[in-house]
Amino acid sequence: MNDDLKAWYQSRTVWGALIAILASLAHVAGVEVTAGDEGELADLVVSAVGTIGGLIALYGRISARRRVR
Repeated sequence: MNDDLKAWYQSRTVWGALIAILASLAHVAGVEVTAGDEGELADLVVSAVGTIGGLIALYGRISARRRVR
């Protein structure tokens, strides 16, 4: 297994870029978002995505129709 690979949604860089784009759009709409806010949002999103992934995996195992050996 290659430890250098990760899914796109686990990347702080990808989420940071998406949040920067959204922050720019928010600025156009009149909402002020600082660079510090963007960093905190990126950390929060990456943590939330990991938690959601774990919950989905747990739900999948619980709702599976076949047993694990």
